Amino acid sequence: MFEGQLLGIFIAPRESAPMRSVDSVEALANTGLAEDRYALAAGTFSKPRAARPDQQVTLIESEALAAARDDYGIDLPPAASRRNLLTAGVPLNHLVGREFFVGAVRLRGLELCEPCKHLEKLTQEGVVKALVHRGGLRAQIVAGGTLHVGDRIRPCNGTE
Repeated sequence: MFEGQLLGIFIAPRESAPMRSVDSVEALANTGLAEDRYALAAGTFSKPRAARPDQQVTLIESEALAAARDDYGIDLPPAASRRNLLTAGVPLNHLVGREFFVGAVRLRGLELCEPCKHLEKLTQEGVVKALVHRGGLRAQIVAGGTLHVGDRIRPCNGTE
């Protein structure tokens, strides 16, 4: 059991565009985050241009970014991670195959979001090594709503 918090929300309008921080965003069920590249089918990995559940939203732990800094000297700002949601106190690797809430939005963890060479190309050498197995989570938006920085993150209890 855990209870975490949403520390940041980041979106980009198209592939490789800088991520911008927002205080809130509409999470569109089975689509993605409003105004984000994958909801708009304009992301680097959006080809073919069809909505895919594993491209709807990505999350990364603030603790993973701190570990990349402490263990590898990689100081990666949250927006540079190219993930949509920055969390604290959430064991993302354990949410593969599980449903959980971010505020009122229901997500389903699909697979780990391992770092790739594209991320390293956009940031700095060593990012892939620093984030392997802690690069975050790809999730599907099961039930939409508005996400807000500060929202509570918690597992589904099975009756919700």
